[in-house]
Amino acid sequence: MKICFVGSSGGHLTQLYMLKKFWWDKERFWVTFDKEDARSLLKNEKVYSCYFPTNRNFLNLIRNTFLAWKVIRKEKPDVIISSGAAVAVPFFYIGKLFGKKLVYIEVYDRFDKPTVTGKLVYPVTDAFIVQWEEMKEVYPKSINLGGIF
Repeated sequence: MKICFVGSSGGHLTQLYMLKKFWWDKERFWVTFDKEDARSLLKNEKVYSCYFPTNRNFLNLIRNTFLAWKVIRKEKPDVIISSGAAVAVPFFYIGKLFGKKLVYIEVYDRFDKPTVTGKLVYPVTDAFIVQWEEMKEVYPKSINLGGIF
């Protein structure tokens, strides 16, 4: 299984990295911001840098859509996993076009309201993971696996 992890640097990337027991022995690559925390955390990993800022930045949405097309065609992942933020949107929609499995993990600090990214990718995900039981009211088809932390 080949995994594409997509996430903004900072807390989103940290949550994905905390799944290390799951991914450490699998072929994988990462898509994140070219920032010091990401470079440090992923120093021995295969990383594609995406464009930022992403929130409410239409130009970078377009750039990241082209990046998603290029990276997904080149790497051919089996599954795309993200915990947000906005960079996940083009990767999920392009991934859906290519028939990839899509897993989204709603962030831990949301326990009663959806994120913008969560709302945008929810319709196309194969599995939508929440970390609080209350979030099942927000995302009825979600799966509560409890906190990653």
